[in-house]
Amino acid sequence: MKKNWLIALLTLLAYLPSQAQNPIIKDVFTADPAPLVYRDTLFLYTGHDTASVSETNYKMPDWRIYSTTDMVHWKDYGTRLSPRTFAWATGDAYAAQCVYHNGKFYWFVSTFHKKDGNSQGGAAIGVAVSDRPTGPFRDAIGKALIVNEMTKDKPHAWDDIDPTVFVDDDKQVYMYWGNLSCRWVKLKDNLTELAGPINFITPRNYIEGPWVYKRKNLYYLVYASAGTKPEMIEYCTAPSATGPWTYRGIIQENVPNSFTTHPGIIDYKGKSYFFYHNGSLPTGGSYRRSICVDYLKYNADGTIQKIVQTTEGVAPVK
Repeated sequence: MKKNWLIALLTLLAYLPSQAQNPIIKDVFTADPAPLVYRDTLFLYTGHDTASVSETNYKMPDWRIYSTTDMVHWKDYGTRLSPRTFAWATGDAYAAQCVYHNGKFYWFVSTFHKKDGNSQGGAAIGVAVSDRPTGPFRDAIGKALIVNEMTKDKPHAWDDIDPTVFVDDDKQVYMYWGNLSCRWVKLKDNLTELAGPINFITPRNYIEGPWVYKRKNLYYLVYASAGTKPEMIEYCTAPSATGPWTYRGIIQENVPNSFTTHPGIIDYKGKSYFFYHNGSLPTGGSYRRSICVDYLKYNADGTIQKIVQTTEGVAPVK
């Protein structure tokens, strides 16, 4: 009997979150969270900060994958993709998102393009593909999907970053991205070709890091804002994936010890979750960030309540 009670106690303790679950990954610095639910598992695709404490710019060599089935215990798959996967790419591994479509996993990434016959350099968006959510991933088309020469509304070379991809109910696929300018385009069903012209929109205070999704009959465009420094998270809603977008306000204030933040929103096992990053780990900072997760809650009219940032994080789910 005593042994059975001990087993039951240990089982219970295994499902109790620690007092400081956030950040959820503590052994390496991670940024730009992109959650994906596949079957009964939540997969988390992340960037990876490796800058030293004294460096004053990003050093992001690769992208990593984690997974959970209870929102508390995370399995680490390590590095699963890097700019070296793409023969045309060079430089850092900026924000990315993986989506499931037609039986395959497409990982849309932002990095930089070599100067060659296809581009004069600058930020670019590529697509990797795999039959499994954890890879191995390969370059899906052997070239960049978006290069700097395709978007001329902004003069800086790092404007084509932070892709988010949304598959609507009618299976039409949309991609949104951009720094200082939010762009969107329809993608063909193979997710490797554009299906129309690139469009430009100007959400209030928009700077980067868009995340687009649909809940009930409302479309959400959530993004990092430049209304103040450091960044906050603001959002718009619309009746369709193409707008018109109505500004709704701020949902996340500044995060600790980082001038950037980045949204990743997902529903999983009956609850809504808001992923983001901050610089709260020891020796952390704006170039040594860490991913956190807290609850996301809605009002009756579909508007989003302010995110409550916690060190406790979220409770385990079965």
